[in-house]
Amino acid sequence: MTFPTGEQFELALQTPAGTLRAVITELAAGIRELSIDGVDLVQGFDAEISPPSCAGSLLMPWGNRIPDGVWVDAAGVSHQLAITEVDLNNAIHGLLRYAPYRVVEQSASAITLAASVFPQLGYPFHLDTLVRYELVADGLSVTHTVRNVAAGDAPVTIASHPFLQIGGVPTEELTLTVNADTHIDVDARLNPTGLSAVVGTAFDLRADSPLSRRVGDLALDDAWGDSHVVDGETAHTLTAPDGRSVGIWGDESFDYVQVYITPKFPARGAATDPDVAPDAVVTAIAIEPMTGPANAFNSGAGLTLVAPGEEWVTRWGIRFAGFPSA
Repeated sequence: MTFPTGEQFELALQTPAGTLRAVITELAAGIRELSIDGVDLVQGFDAEISPPSCAGSLLMPWGNRIPDGVWVDAAGVSHQLAITEVDLNNAIHGLLRYAPYRVVEQSASAITLAASVFPQLGYPFHLDTLVRYELVADGLSVTHTVRNVAAGDAPVTIASHPFLQIGGVPTEELTLTVNADTHIDVDARLNPTGLSAVVGTAFDLRADSPLSRRVGDLALDDAWGDSHVVDGETAHTLTAPDGRSVGIWGDESFDYVQVYITPKFPARGAATDPDVAPDAVVTAIAIEPMTGPANAFNSGAGLTLVAPGEEWVTRWGIRFAGFPSA
């Protein structure tokens, strides 16, 4: 049987908390499922449908948006990308969202996938990219390698679009912590207009904030910068009332994070189970690690220039805590 996301790569690892499982897709090297001892850690989706709201997909050589698809390089040359968010007239989510990845290496608990970015409209660079997913005792570790195999310094940012959850707990009841000091202000097209300190604003979602951080009390499609770095890592989390948590961590390159809440994520089984209404939906929250924010190609914020023949390696992952030993 063929699926809209291509081949499905299943990983498993025995951990002190039970069996950790993941399903990675050929399309966009996406995370379709992740669970610990049967408890879902990501908002998965049926294999029979395309990724809803870009769920689990890797986004590069830019994540997020570029307004009007236009960016200007260091030499002053203007480049026009294809418009892929037509209603807002933006180029969104990079060039590999609909690309198939090929297997380079696979074991029971890890897989390395590869895809190339070829020179094309608005992006005259040639990149070879690798992503390695590895199950570890406390979650999923993700390593990106980007190599510039042609001329010119290639601008690159990396992002991913996982929707997190703790299975059995309504997402609305989870508490969100965004460990970042700056909110990225945007216009009506969701492109940056400036930066604001979060203190005293509705976007102060740090652990010591006086505001409610209950997901059901929030309406977000927002980005933050100046993420806190502790022991070389940034981290943003969801916590259940019983203390269990799941979150995103990243190395120091992942200084930015986007949080998106939707009440219209397709429920599991809607595509296959006749007892589930095809329009059944649930609330879902994406916590998206980003090395650069929207419009980074023009602003330079978080932008990495990969020189010809050089490579850039960066890491992030999904981590769970507070789950009892099996």
